[in-house]
Amino acid sequence: MKKLLIAFTILTSSITFAQTLDTKLDDWHKAASDANFKAYFGFMDSSFVFLGTAPGERWKKDAFAKFSKPYFDKGQAWDFKASNRIWQFNSDSTVAWFDEDLDTWMKDCRGSGVLIKRDNEWKIAYYNLTVLIENEKIKAFIELREKE
Repeated sequence: MKKLLIAFTILTSSITFAQTLDTKLDDWHKAASDANFKAYFGFMDSSFVFLGTAPGERWKKDAFAKFSKPYFDKGQAWDFKASNRIWQFNSDSTVAWFDEDLDTWMKDCRGSGVLIKRDNEWKIAYYNLTVLIENEKIKAFIELREKE
């Protein structure tokens, strides 16, 4: 009975964390679609890294903020709608990682990332945005990329 109670406690804790973090990530995506620069970058840890879809896009937080600021200032940041988000947690629930499907202007994409809990607050430390392409279309995609 004790083992069952422990398992139930772990399961409900994970569900609660996932629901809390789902809301946080949904709010993060909404801040971008609302062009709310302060809120969007406020969700990020100081160590944040963003991997974009283009070669060479590996942004640390400050550089990403500088790059993104003109889009936010114009009120035209990006609008990503997440679904099918899956969470995992480390043993003491201070690190969470996820993947999510995204509906974007680029059509179907996938995001994955890591959140860390510092001073009792969850912050996004890492995000990787990927454009999805079916395996049978890879050859044509490679050919397209190699054209100048």
